[in-house]
Amino acid sequence: MLGSFKLSRWIGLGLGLYLLCGLAMASSDVSGVRVWSSPDNTRIVLDLSGAPKFSHFNLNKPNRLVLDLSSSKMLSDLSKVPLSGDLVKKIRPSTPKAKGDYRLVIELSQAVNPTVFALKPTGNYGHRLVIDLPDKAGSAQIKKQQQQISKAKTQQQLAGNRDIIIAIDAGHGGEDPGAIGNKRTYEKHITLAIAKRAQRLINQEPGLKAVLIREGDYFVNLNKRSQIARKNKADFLVSIHADGFTSSQPKGASVWVVSTRRAKSEVGRHLEDHEAESDLLGGVGEVMGSVENDAHLNFALIDMQMDYSMNTAYEVAKKVLSELGKVTSLHKKRPEHASLAVLKSPDIPSILVEAGFITNHKEEKLLKTGNHQERIAKAVVKGIKAHYRAKPLAGTLYAQTYGVRKHTVRKGESLSVLAARYNTSVAGLKKANKLTSNTLRIGQVLTIPNS
Repeated sequence: MLGSFKLSRWIGLGLGLYLLCGLAMASSDVSGVRVWSSPDNTRIVLDLSGAPKFSHFNLNKPNRLVLDLSSSKMLSDLSKVPLSGDLVKKIRPSTPKAKGDYRLVIELSQAVNPTVFALKPTGNYGHRLVIDLPDKAGSAQIKKQQQQISKAKTQQQLAGNRDIIIAIDAGHGGEDPGAIGNKRTYEKHITLAIAKRAQRLINQEPGLKAVLIREGDYFVNLNKRSQIARKNKADFLVSIHADGFTSSQPKGASVWVVSTRRAKSEVGRHLEDHEAESDLLGGVGEVMGSVENDAHLNFALIDMQMDYSMNTAYEVAKKVLSELGKVTSLHKKRPEHASLAVLKSPDIPSILVEAGFITNHKEEKLLKTGNHQERIAKAVVKGIKAHYRAKPLAGTLYAQTYGVRKHTVRKGESLSVLAARYNTSVAGLKKANKLTSNTLRIGQVLTIPNS
């Protein structure tokens, strides 16, 4: 009996040691691989069954990145992983340095300095390993385009007819899907579709030019969105989103402007929390400086710039809300305030448009249709145009077209002659100058209404 007890103790001890060893050697198997390509970066994401233990190194001739995962195996078919962009040529396995490990080789078209980091489970994701590969060729192309925009804008400023540049930010993207509807509609797809429609409509308007913060399905760090707008010399930024909530009852579009305090409404607090989760879902491997810490900003002017930005944003928000109310239901009839990163740029007036609630059954169905997306985009663009037509920026084509013009009456000039010269009407001239007759006097200063 005593021998049997000792045997049981030894068996129990052995089993315990076995389990402890098993825990110590817990695997982090790869269940999925995704590749996201942006203009200046390619991101590879590995879905893992546990927290990874990894190392990596670079090889050249040819250029490769080698990733070693301890106690791991590949459960995904690498041959079926779709590649995007020109940087990653192939993803393949190789012989690991130790038994039970897994070696992944990424063949590249150029040498890179990668950033590799692990992400803990969050949202619908488990453990992930993120590999960020900066694309030098893409970065150089973007820099060249930005220099061309800057040069063109400077030349236009000297001529007094530059375009007003509107940055359009499609919310979420890549690893960050945003809100998800009941029919598995992803917010990131809706926002990009509306943003591209708004871009087309803005570029059709003489005197306005649109730039997209993201042009495809990839993740952009929240603070970096304002930086991209600034590098493109943007005068205004509009961020497009589709609201989500914990229940399906809330509905309607809304427009948000920056607040220096925590949002008061329940939806506002949910929006702020949702934004905070975006960087966790998207995966941030580098510490981005806040917009307020950009070295090139003159701190003595920040208060003044912020006042201008907040006032302009609020005025545009009211006009956009007015237009949205003509094409869809509104969640709130006035602009709402929230402390959101994309709204905090002190030198670029910014608004965030929630096109509707993707978690509302009816609005989810609407937001998926091209017709409704077009109506939302038109409303946003109409609101922006209405503001800048009323208050055109100095040195712009809009200022030439819609700014207040004065004319001093000379000998032989009449209302009909001036109306023809300035492409307006006699009635318009009389109304703008509060004239009760058609008689003019030499030296009289007239306000010329916009055509």
